Amino acid sequence: MKTRLWFSFAVLCLSCTAIAAPGAFDARTDVREFIDDMVGRHGFVADELEFLFSRARSSKATLRAITPRETPRARSWKTYRARFVNDRRIKGGAAFWSRHRETLARAAREHGVPAEIIVAIIGVETVYGRQTGNYRVVDSLATLAFDYPPRAAFFRSELEQYLLLARDAKFDVFSVKGSYAGAIGIPQFMPGSIRRYAVDFDGNASIDLRRSAADAIGSVANFLRAHGWRRGEAIWSPARVHGGSHRALLDAGIRPTIRVADLGRFEVGTGDTLAPDTRVALIALDSPDGEIEYRLGLENFYVLTRYNRSSLYASAVADLAAVLRPSRGGQR
Repeated sequence: MKTRLWFSFAVLCLSCTAIAAPGAFDARTDVREFIDDMVGRHGFVADELEFLFSRARSSKATLRAITPRETPRARSWKTYRARFVNDRRIKGGAAFWSRHRETLARAAREHGVPAEIIVAIIGVETVYGRQTGNYRVVDSLATLAFDYPPRAAFFRSELEQYLLLARDAKFDVFSVKGSYAGAIGIPQFMPGSIRRYAVDFDGNASIDLRRSAADAIGSVANFLRAHGWRRGEAIWSPARVHGGSHRALLDAGIRPTIRVADLGRFEVGTGDTLAPDTRVALIALDSPDGEIEYRLGLENFYVLTRYNRSSLYASAVADLAAVLRPSRGGQR
């Protein structure tokens, strides 16, 4: 049985003779193959997908935003941290926490994720819902799915998930705006994450990450819990390095695999008391104009990198959360 995709028919009527927008995708062989696949596996109506791709546009702005610089700038932890751990996000976080304290407390109880972590993620992602993106999501995902070969497979999957989401939730596929990469709403979930991890936390029988702070809060907590967040455990510990043996740990990546008891072999020490069998990863936060800050990432640090696969991101979230918690008088 064919199931229909949701359009705003008052604006986009399939019975009308559509004029393809500049940069449209509908005449392309790879898009035709995608349409056939969606029809075959998910029961979409071919004519509707053809119409959609005649209206979707390839976005040069999206490609500019995602394409790495030819000469990359040196990453600076000091600069990156200052973008997110600042007065604007601290004051905004305290206000957001105050407005939604009961919802945050419930999310912490049910999912085991501290309120300050949820608030910090939303603060880093969208300044508490103020900056959710101005790119039309269908254009961004189609552009990256068909015009950005380095990650085409990932974005074709996300385009598939977006179309399934729009059909299931019955919203106009052309109406949603988000980031240049297709992330949506207050917590900036990709469509696949919305379908897997988003929850109705305000109890109104629908999920709306664009307008409902409660749904955003519950969904962030659910995402982290599903990825292995450990209730009551720390995120990171200070580290000290000596000599060059520690480089082998940096090469091993950010998944915690080395026991604290074995750190001495790599000339690494810790300033906290961690159990000898605790698994950690060595994280180097480099600033070209300053010293490298070393941290030991625990399992919860690794979970934060499932939200955004960057040790800078996870460190900024952890640091913002650490500042926000005292600002709320230690409340959870």
